[in-house]
Amino acid sequence: MSDNAHDGFHYSEQDVQREVTELEGKSATAARIFDLRRIIGGLFVLYGVIVTITGITDSQSAIDKAQGVNINLWTGIGMLLLGVFFLVWLKLRPVQTPPAVSQEEERAE
Repeated sequence: MSDNAHDGFHYSEQDVQREVTELEGKSATAARIFDLRRIIGGLFVLYGVIVTITGITDSQSAIDKAQGVNINLWTGIGMLLLGVFFLVWLKLRPVQTPPAVSQEEERAE
């Protein structure tokens, strides 16, 4: 029995490089999709819309309970603004994935 468990598999350098390139592409896509700014911004916008609508439709007795302040309306607007801030931030500064290091550069290090 040989010491190398992968004796039957021979990968060319092009195969390995192609595989690395595919994995780097998938990693960059996953980083963009799961950026926390997108998740936080989206949730704040969604909840902000719900709370704002609740504030608009609040009865006078609900406003009186909050000492005359339409707390749902103001909280909803604040949540909307915060959510929009996160989404604009995401748009203006997208995720920067580090450049791929070629095998020649790795060998030089």
